Amino acid sequence: MNDLMMQSLFFGVMISIAMYELGVWCKRKTKIALLNPLLFSIAAVIIILLVCHIDYDTYNNGAKYLSYLLTPATVCLAVPLYEQFELLKKNIRAIMAGIVSGALTSVTCVLVLSMLFKLSHAEYVTLLPKSITTAIGMGISEELGGVVTITVAVIIITGVFGNITAEFICKLFRIEEPIAKGIAIGSASHAVGTAKAMELGEIEGAMSSLSIAVSGLITVVLSMIYAGIY
Repeated sequence: MNDLMMQSLFFGVMISIAMYELGVWCKRKTKIALLNPLLFSIAAVIIILLVCHIDYDTYNNGAKYLSYLLTPATVCLAVPLYEQFELLKKNIRAIMAGIVSGALTSVTCVLVLSMLFKLSHAEYVTLLPKSITTAIGMGISEELGGVVTITVAVIIITGVFGNITAEFICKLFRIEEPIAKGIAIGSASHAVGTAKAMELGEIEGAMSSLSIAVSGLITVVLSMIYAGIY
C-alpha cells in the first residue's frame, strides 16, 4: 500500500477529500453534532493509515498540497465581511474591544493552565496560538520554539470544539446579538468555528471572519509578550 501511495502523487489528497465528503454526508443524515466533517475525516484517515499500515510521511507527500489552500481559503472569508461593511463601521469600537478581549482571554488561559499543570516552556508556547487560524498559528509556534505538529492538532481540536458547542453556548448564556455571536465564535475557534457562524446567519459569519484576521494579528503580538512570562 505504501508503494501505491508513493507512486500516486495525489493519493493522500484523494483520501482526505473522500473522508471529508463522507463526514459531510453522515452529518447531514444524522444531524449529530459530534459527526463534524473535519473531526470525522481526521479520525477516518487515521484509521485507514493504521489498518493499511501506511506511513504518515508517505500519506503526507500527497496530502500536504491541501495545506497550500489554507491561506486563500482564509482570504475568501473577506467576502461576507465586505457585504456587512456598513454594519462594521457603525459598531467598530465594540467589535474591536470584543476581538481584543477574546485574544487576550485565550493566551491568558493558556498561561494560567500551563502554570497550573507545570508544562515546559516548549509545551506552553506550543499551545499559545490555539485559537487562531492554522496558517498564522504554525508560524508563531515555530518562531517561539514550540512543536508545530502539536500546535496544528490543538488548533484543529479548538476549532472543531467551537464548531460543535458554539450554538449551545450562545443559547446557554442567552447571547442573541448577531455581532456578539460572530465575534465570540471567530475569536475563540477561527475558521472552523466560522463555518458554524455562517450557518447561524450572514452577520454572524461576517463578524466571525473579521475576528479570524484581527485576532490572529493581535495574538502574534501577545504571544511574543506572553512567551517571556513563563
